[in-house]
This record gives sequence, C-alpha cells and structure tokens, in this order.
Amino acid sequence: MTVKLATDRRAIPVTRPVPGEQGPVPLERSLRLFTGNANRPLAEAICRQLGIEVGDATVSEFADGETSVKINENIRGADIFVFQPTFAPATNLMELLVMIDAVRRASARRVTAVIPYFGYQRQDRKDQPRVPITAKLVANLITTAGADRVMTMDLHSAQIQGFFDIPFDHLYAAPVLVDHFVRLDLTDMVAIAPDIGSVKMARAYAKRLGVGLAVVDKRRPRPDAVEMMNIIGEVDGKNAVIFDDILSTGSTLVEAARALRDAGARDIYAAVTHGVLCGDAIKRITDSAVKELVITDSIPHAAGTLPPKIRMLSVAPLLAEAIRRIHDEESLSSLFI
Repeated sequence: MTVKLATDRRAIPVTRPVPGEQGPVPLERSLRLFTGNANRPLAEAICRQLGIEVGDATVSEFADGETSVKINENIRGADIFVFQPTFAPATNLMELLVMIDAVRRASARRVTAVIPYFGYQRQDRKDQPRVPITAKLVANLITTAGADRVMTMDLHSAQIQGFFDIPFDHLYAAPVLVDHFVRLDLTDMVAIAPDIGSVKMARAYAKRLGVGLAVVDKRRPRPDAVEMMNIIGEVDGKNAVIFDDILSTGSTLVEAARALRDAGARDIYAAVTHGVLCGDAIKRITDSAVKELVITDSIPHAAGTLPPKIRMLSVAPLLAEAIRRIHDEESLSSLFI
C-alpha cells in the first residue's frame, strides 16, 4: 500500500514493524489483539505465544458505571482480534461489544471476536413458554456491533453456531485436557458422561484416549436439585474421568462422583473446560469424592483461590495457534484432530 503526494509524486510505503518478523510489514497485514478486563492474564499469555504486545487500549468505566473504551494506537487496515470472555457480570459483555464498535470505527480491516467462554449460552432454545433465547440475542449483539468473525471454545450446545450469519470457529479444549490425562497414565480408565446431554463430548474423549465410556443417568426432581439414578456402563474397579463443558455450582459433578463411588469406581477425576465455580462450588468439590478436578483458564481464578484438588491448565497455546492460522488464512481443521 502506498500514499502518493500530489506535490512531488513520491510514493511512501505505509508500514509498521511486527515483533518476531524481519523488517517492516505492510499495515494491512499486521495482527493486533485487544482485550477488556475480564481475563487479561490469558490475553497476555496468548500475545506472548504470538510474539506481539497486547494492543494499547483504555477500557474503563465512566463515573456512572457505563463502559468506556479508547483505542490508543493507529489500527487502520489492521487485522484485529478482540479478546474477551463474557461470564458474569454483564459488564464483560458490554466491554466486548463496545471494543468491537471502537475498532470497527477505527477502520480495522477485519474484526474477530475471540470469546473463550461464551456467556448467556445456556438458554439456547425455547423449552417452555415465555422464555428468551439469550444465546441468539447475544449472537445478534456481537454481529451488530461489527464483528466479522467469532471464535469460541466448547459451547454448551453446538447449535449456537447457527445463530451467527458470520464465520464462526468452534474450538475444543480436548487437546489440552487429553494431554494431561495421557501424562497421568492411568490404568483401567473409563470416560464418564455426567448426564445424557454430555454423551457426545465424553464419547469423543473416550475415542481420543482409547478407553471405554459410561453414562450417569441424571434426573432433576426440581429445577434446583439433582438426583442421580443409574450408571450405564462398567465402572467397577476402574479409574473414572468425568468430562463436561461447564462447571457452575458443582452439584452435577459431586452427585455423579458419589454415584460412581457407590458403583465401585476406584479413583474419580473430572475435566471441565469452563470452571465457573460459583457459590459454594469449590467447597462442594473439596468435600466430594473427586480426587482431582482439571479446568482451563478460559475463566480466570486468582492465585491461591483454588485448593490443591483443582488444577488449572492454560489454553493460551491453543488459542494463539488458532489466531495465527486465522490471520494467515490457514485451515483450523488440524486443531480438532
């Protein structure tokens, strides 16, 4: 790209240096990642993997609590990635939307929303009268704000991808979690689905680990209560690993672990992509039959707040590689193998 001056007709290349590359790179090829305040440590870890600095932006609040965003660098024509998980409070979602609008108005060439944890996804269908479909609502908001592409990880329901009319990349934390359990080298392992809805995910983990599959038949006598009934599959004398996408209150996990212990399972592990851990979840897990719970850093937890029983693994290398491939227009398919 060149700018021609009318006075002497000289052509001046519009370039900027990109860390990790030799010499200047045309601005339209530059990759920049901006983040809100939801999970800055993960954003910084991703940037370290990419060999770039976190984009210079001020994301704060006005005196009345409204979200304020200002991009402090020139991003005209750049390939922009806006990083922000959207767990509670709703301020995290607003920061994402306002940042997308800000970089769009700053003439970014392309805007990709990187949302490791996609909030408001659990209401993804109208399963009773007079309820919203919040996942579709949030999809509309992100698109309207100006995102050209969305990347997220381990959705609660895969159908949410269809709520977007823009390119959507759905990553899985499986490579990170599977690698952990391969290193543990557990004998007589069996993958566990904590309910019928998690069977597809647990089956995928069982296939990758080369182990058997069992299912916990979960029933809810009330919306706020869980009652475990039966174990479908062989778990007696085996090391059981429960796989799930989201852990909120921990009730399902704790009851599943109790049912597995009663069925004769040896050691019980759990692997969950998004550790929301709200309310008394940490205490429940600490007091439960679970030997170790593995979560990712898609949702941040301050150092020292997690007990030894809960281990947090980073998905920064996985997200960084996906961002690099999107920027370089490469396929993401091999990340799913």
